[in-house]
Amino acid sequence: MTIAVRDRIGPAETRAVLRLADAATAGDGVPPLSEQVALQVRDGGDDGARNLLIWQGGELAGFAHLDAPAGPAGSRSGELVVHPAHRGQGLGRALVGAVTAEAGRAPVRLWAHGDLPAAAALAASTGLTRTRALWRMSRSLRVPLAGARLPPGILVRTFVPGRDEPEWVALNARAFASHPEQGRWTRADIDRREREPWFDPAGFFLAERGGSLVGFHWTKIHPMGPGPGRAEGGGPVGEVYVIGVDPAEQGSGLGRALTLLGLHYLRDRGLDEVMLYVEESNTAAIGLYESLGFARAAADVMYGRGA
Repeated sequence: MTIAVRDRIGPAETRAVLRLADAATAGDGVPPLSEQVALQVRDGGDDGARNLLIWQGGELAGFAHLDAPAGPAGSRSGELVVHPAHRGQGLGRALVGAVTAEAGRAPVRLWAHGDLPAAAALAASTGLTRTRALWRMSRSLRVPLAGARLPPGILVRTFVPGRDEPEWVALNARAFASHPEQGRWTRADIDRREREPWFDPAGFFLAERGGSLVGFHWTKIHPMGPGPGRAEGGGPVGEVYVIGVDPAEQGSGLGRALTLLGLHYLRDRGLDEVMLYVEESNTAAIGLYESLGFARAAADVMYGRGA
């Protein structure tokens, strides 16, 4: 079995990875790759990252992505997927071994989207243990919503592409300073999303105090179709995509107000359901979302080895 390792992948390999991801989504009911990894694949890769590919009979049978080193220990996170038609042949374990070897002595963490039994079994067979979980929570927009009460001195406007990116990136870094992924977003990350067909600045709310950015709620509308988070019948669903508040504003009620502002916007767009992702360990945020009518719907799990 040969595993090709690429810093960058070409257009043909990109198409093959996306076809593989679509096949796994259809078979498992959940996308195997996060949005961040899917965007990197579409761009052909990212600096410092690795793409691992297994071909069988002219078809891409397995794929893994390993992010660039991060943090003082140079830890690496990744994701992998095996085509449903090629499972049961040890390809998953081969990819885990190759990813671990590629990372060297750095700690490795692998995401398993949907917390599927097969992923848990693969983790156990390769000596990986559960280290982290990300909840997907959802609520109906058909039930009443409280009004959004902004703290005194706060003004809200919408995002202006080409102008607000630098200040937003700086605020995002402050708001998510301890978050292993979100806090590392760069200008390139927001630029990638501005090129996506779902991007709409009308649903990207910025809160200012004295002319300075202190909070935001970036909403997203997923298109119609099958998959996790879709409304009943496969209709479009809204998402609390990213919401952040400057540490100096913590406890002011700004986070709750921005959340409600975005929920009203999504409901006014005619959506029936909204979802969000939150760390299982973030009990304060979970408490806020539960008080707003959200309930746990599913989870993504991270498995790891090393410090």
